[in-house]
Amino acid sequence: MEFVDKMDLENERVLKLIFPDGVPDNLRGNPELDNYLGKLGTYKVEQLKKEQARLADETKSILEQTQDLAISNYKTFITTAENSRSIFNEFRKTEEQVGTLIGKLPEFSGKCEHFLKDSAELNEQRRLNSITLQRNAQLLEILELPQLMERCIREGRYEEALELAAYVQNLGQHQGHISVVNSIVHAVEALWHTMLVQLVAQLRSDLQLPKCLQIVGYLRRMQAFGDNELKLKFLQARDSWLTSCLEAIPTADAQQHLTKTIEITRINLFNIITQYRAIFPEEEAAAKVTSGALRPLQGVSCNGDRLFQAWLHNKINAFLETLEKDLQRGVGSIETVLGQCMYFGLSFSRVGADFRALMAPIFVGVVQRKFVASIEQVNEQFEEELERFTLINKVTLHSRKQVDAATLSASEHESFAPPETLLDFYPLAALCNGYLNALNELRLCAPLALATDVTHCLQQSLQLVAQRVLAFYRQEQQAFTGNERESFVKLCSCLAYDLVPYVQRCIHGVFPPQSLTLHLGTSLLQLEQQQLTYLQQPRILEPLKHLLPTKVLVQPQPAQAAVLEPKPSANLPVAAEG
Repeated sequence: MEFVDKMDLENERVLKLIFPDGVPDNLRGNPELDNYLGKLGTYKVEQLKKEQARLADETKSILEQTQDLAISNYKTFITTAENSRSIFNEFRKTEEQVGTLIGKLPEFSGKCEHFLKDSAELNEQRRLNSITLQRNAQLLEILELPQLMERCIREGRYEEALELAAYVQNLGQHQGHISVVNSIVHAVEALWHTMLVQLVAQLRSDLQLPKCLQIVGYLRRMQAFGDNELKLKFLQARDSWLTSCLEAIPTADAQQHLTKTIEITRINLFNIITQYRAIFPEEEAAAKVTSGALRPLQGVSCNGDRLFQAWLHNKINAFLETLEKDLQRGVGSIETVLGQCMYFGLSFSRVGADFRALMAPIFVGVVQRKFVASIEQVNEQFEEELERFTLINKVTLHSRKQVDAATLSASEHESFAPPETLLDFYPLAALCNGYLNALNELRLCAPLALATDVTHCLQQSLQLVAQRVLAFYRQEQQAFTGNERESFVKLCSCLAYDLVPYVQRCIHGVFPPQSLTLHLGTSLLQLEQQQLTYLQQPRILEPLKHLLPTKVLVQPQPAQAAVLEPKPSANLPVAAEG
């Protein structure tokens, strides 16, 4: 290393001697310069002195050779220069194009990547299309599931429709991310709702128990309703059908409408109750367990234990409203309707819904209103007849028998033939006929609950008759002759001693005291003391007491009354003549 360093130092000294102004830039780092310096180091002094002349000669020789070469090969140099310039231009263009290419390489690379990606997607789609083509039959079966379910629903094959819906639901749970499968699931769900509507609509038609069980079974499998909701839907649908049947009955004739309503309600309502209890038997068991300890309803929640009872109560109330309306409109035969209604209520005792007690007040009210209306009409007719009645040249053809009630024979007391003396006075005969017609209509359907009301109505009517007779006397008394006054006294006596007792006997014919005592648990004596079914004759005759002939009214003793009471009306027809 020291030797090399010394050589470098010597070379630098030599170079300073050769190039006092410094080594030219073109010779720095040239290895031939080092070699030449090394060669100079081997020269002797004589050789060094000649070296400059040798170099000048060599330079001149090289220059001459160069000139000769240039002269002899100037075309070559020109061509070389042109080629160099051309090559330089080409290299410059190439450099520009390479720069442009380098600038566009990222875009090209991006497009190549996009092309590769599209190619991969196309390959994947081609692969999927190939798989789709291979499994075309299976795919068609899946795609046709909505049409198949629709056909099953249209043809009523609900069992198969439910199986298809379950399969599609399971398919959607596992393959719901596939758009086609998702659309199939939505289509089947829409058809599922259609089937639900059809099943509920079928419950609104005339169905037998097996069909009801089948439809409710389908609804349970669909799980569209809870237990209480299903009960409510079933009752609503069956109620809608029952209502449509009742609305189809013609309402022109009240008797026909009521008869048809009773028949349709009895048959169909009993069928609905049977169907409900067969479909929901668990409610019956729960009702037996929780009887007497029903929990109160909270809020508006549906309580299944009380839903059916509330619905049945509502239907019975609706029937009672129809019954009352038709009876008020007027029916031809109340006793026939009563028999049908009692049979209706009795038949429902088999299902624990005997409602005969609810119908009794309705019939009692209707019968009462009908009887009161008949008596009011009789009163109006009596007033009209009394206005046309005259005592001029009046001849009485029948005479009263002056006998007491205590001396009447049993056959005479039991007779319901009107007194013949009424034939002498037409207003009283017409009044008696009106009373008999009203009582005859009542006798066909005579509730014992109306005994007091009927007696009170006749009491008021007879009081009104007595007042009208008194008004007739006050109007005509100044013009009375002796015969006319005697005839008027006979008229008053006929009213007081014939008509009033006869009406009393007819009341007991319609409402036998024995029947009343049996139902009330009292005796005949108590019945008479309380004036039950007994007319208050003194009160009736109060306006006419000063016009009646002096007579001691013989009232039967309680013991005699027990003997002289008429038998039940079943064997005693009430009739009137004249």
